[in-house]
This record gives sequence, C-alpha cells and structure tokens, in this order.
Amino acid sequence: MGTYIGILIIASPFLIASCAGYWKLFQKAGRPGWESLIPFYSSYVMLKLSGRPAWWVIWFFIPLASLIVGAGIVIDFIKSYGKFTTRDRAAAILLGFIYLPKWGFESKTQYVGQSASPDFKKNYPKSAKHSSVFEWSQGLLFAVITAMFIRAFFIEAYVMPTPSMERTLLVGDHIFVSKVNYGARTPMTPISFPFAHNTLPNFYVRSYWDGFELPYFRLPGFSNIKSGDVIVFNYPQDTINNRPVDKRENYIKRCEGIAGDTVSMVDGQAYIDGKAQEIPPDGQLEYTYKTIGSDVKPELLSELHITAYEGHQYPAMTKASAGILKGYANIKALMPVISPKGVSDSLNPVFPHVYPLHVMLTKTLPDYKWNVDNFGPIVVPKKGWTVKLDSMTFPLYERCIEVYENNKLKVVNGDIFINGQKTNTYTFKMNYYWTIGDNLHDSEDSRFWGFVPEDHVVGKALFIWMSWDSDAGLLHKIRWDRFLRGVN
Repeated sequence: MGTYIGILIIASPFLIASCAGYWKLFQKAGRPGWESLIPFYSSYVMLKLSGRPAWWVIWFFIPLASLIVGAGIVIDFIKSYGKFTTRDRAAAILLGFIYLPKWGFESKTQYVGQSASPDFKKNYPKSAKHSSVFEWSQGLLFAVITAMFIRAFFIEAYVMPTPSMERTLLVGDHIFVSKVNYGARTPMTPISFPFAHNTLPNFYVRSYWDGFELPYFRLPGFSNIKSGDVIVFNYPQDTINNRPVDKRENYIKRCEGIAGDTVSMVDGQAYIDGKAQEIPPDGQLEYTYKTIGSDVKPELLSELHITAYEGHQYPAMTKASAGILKGYANIKALMPVISPKGVSDSLNPVFPHVYPLHVMLTKTLPDYKWNVDNFGPIVVPKKGWTVKLDSMTFPLYERCIEVYENNKLKVVNGDIFINGQKTNTYTFKMNYYWTIGDNLHDSEDSRFWGFVPEDHVVGKALFIWMSWDSDAGLLHKIRWDRFLRGVN
C-alpha cells in the first residue's frame, strides 16, 4: 500500500495539472470538460477537434503505433489552439503538466479550428509550414524522451517468462514494476537503444554501448526491501559477453532474507533468524500421491490448478489445492516431495557447489550437505559487516568479494590475498538479499546461485496490468480475472 501511496504523491500534482489543462482546452473548443478525463474517448474527441479520422483511436491498442499516434494527436490538438512552433510541441509533450494548464487558463489562447483540415493548413504561419512527417517526428522524439524518463525513474513493464513464481504469478502476466519504492537506480549504461533491454528484438545484437558506463547510484526511495517483497533484479550470474549490471537479464523472485539475516531452509520451509516464515498462499510444492482404484482425472487436476511441469516427475500444487485433493475418496496418500536433511543432491547441486570460482583452501569444495529443501544456515552480507574467512565461509562469499565488489582475489598455499594484501577477514561494501521463487521446486533462485547485490535491484513488482495465456484458445488468451491484480 505504501508503494501506491508514494507513487500517487509524486504523480498527483502532474496528473491534476495536466487534467485541468485539458479540461479548460476542451471547454474552449465547446466540449464538456469532463470528456477530457475519459481514457480513449478523450483521444477520440481530440481527433475530432483537430480534424483527424476518429478511427485512429484503434492505433492506441498497438504498442509502438500508440506512441507515434499519441504524439501526433497532441501536436494536432495544440495546433488547433494556434501553437505551431517546435517549442510549443516540446512544451506540450515534455512539460504538459505546466503548459497545458497555462494555455487552458490564459485568455489569449483560444480554439481556432481543425488544424488538420485543408483550409486551415492554408492559413498556417509561414514559419509553421513543415511537413507532417517532420512535425510528427519531432513529437515522437519528445514522446520517446518522456517515456524513457518515466521508465528509468518511475515505473517499468515486465513480462513473466517462466513458472518460477506460480501460482502467485503466471507465465504471460504483464507486470508494472515500481522504481520509486526502493529508489530509482540511475542508468549505469546510459547509451542504449530506447526501450530495448540488452538486445534488439529479432536481431539478437547488443542494444547498448558499454564504452561509457556510470557508477552505481540509487535515488532515495519510500522504503527499504523487506522480507516477503516480490522484487525484480538483474540476474547476478548473467555472464554473457560480460554484460554491465543493468543490462543483465531481469529476474523476478520473492525476497526471503535481507542484509544481516540468517537464512535457512528446513523441509521446504524458509526460516529467518530461526523463525519460520509465512508461506505465500499461492506458493507451490511438488507432491506425490497414491490412489485407490482409478487415477485422478486430468480435468480435476486442471480445475485445482495442479500442474505437471516438463522434466518434473511430480505435479506441483498449492497447499490449498493439496488439501482439497487429499479429501477425495480415491486418494490414499498425499505428501510433499522433500529432499532429506543432511544429504547433498549431486543431480541438482545447490550453492555454492554450482559455481565454484577458485581452488579452495582445502583444495576441494566443502560438502555442506545442503539441498533445495534443507539449506543453510547462511548469513546474508550487510554493508559494514566483517566476515571471518576460512575454508567454510570463503566459498560462500568469494563471488561477492571478487565479482560484485570488484576486488582482486587470490588464494596462494591456503592464504587469501585481497588486492594484494594477505587477510582472513573482509568487510562488505554493499547490502545483499536472498531470494526464492514461490514455485519452490521449479525456480532457479538464491539456493542455486547465491546472493543478490543491492546494485542489481531494479524495483518492486506492483500489479498485473494484463495477462496473456499463449496456450489457450483464441477467445480465452486474455486472463480477465488477473486484470489489475496486485502482486502479493
């Protein structure tokens, strides 16, 4: 709730000012002011006032076209009030919250006719007679700048690509991610193609130039990351072409432990500082069940949202679904599939066995006897915390020391050298986080690759604005029940 309030506090003055400007400008054209407040219909009215075809509203439902046409509609609209210059176009799109109310409330600005009509164009001022392509290109440029600013510092769209958070988040959920909640991270690789993350769509070439990079810096936010928050971050183990931090792949998981916490897993249950954590209501585990007589019908499994994932032997389900299934007469036994304590899983190794970087102090990596369901305890590094480095702790924190905090790390005859200095301790420069997917047995998370550094954090998942089921029939692809659903 604090996130929504914070965004409203920031956005409200801009929205109110812009709405007030449109309201007055609509009235000057003889239209009711309230029409300016209705999404899509207000654009329809603006098209009518400027003399453009009303069917252009359709373009708003096409992602890239909506940006181009939206900029063009605003340009035609302000021209209908005698605003022809490049400065006017820039003011309307970049600083609309200032100039729209200014023009709306000042007496000298009046509606002068449909700017797109042939007769009106004949009377354009000589200095304003540019081609439509030139004018719309300018408008598009200003719109792109505005959208990039909003995306970088306020809110960004993200699509759920995998089932690692089911059933909290489904594959195809389109999510808005808040940058202001934890404070926006300023761009670290500022020279890049607009709206592309690390590659150009369909071309598979880099969308950025890493010849100029800026240091990590985060603006003040409304809150700190808390245990239980669903966060988006750059994948720490993304080492493809040595990508910059902000160009690494985006991951979304639930933050289980924050800096300074002692995290452990016991029989699939997360513990923080020895205290059991609340299991997400829509979190899933794999279960095994036995039946008496006939097997469970696939239709029932589908109705209970019980899913058999490819490559997994057992179906995954929420605790609630398991409770319902267990109540059926033909279910003899139903139990979660939990790896036993004190046993390492050689087929599915966990951190730090997955990514050892050096020959360790004992020449071999210690056997921590951890697995996905029984893990730890492990302390999440906190800025200013000093850890004693030995054969058991060094493998856990070496990547943080060397890769994330950019130190030269070397082990010689069992001795640790950091930046050329022999030492057996290290004091961390950043906060770190421990993340786990709600779909516990189908999630690549901190149990496999370790800690999330604070400079990798993108923002907090807010709500689902649209959900698309690519496997459903044509008439059922949109999951209407998930529209504007908050991420818990």
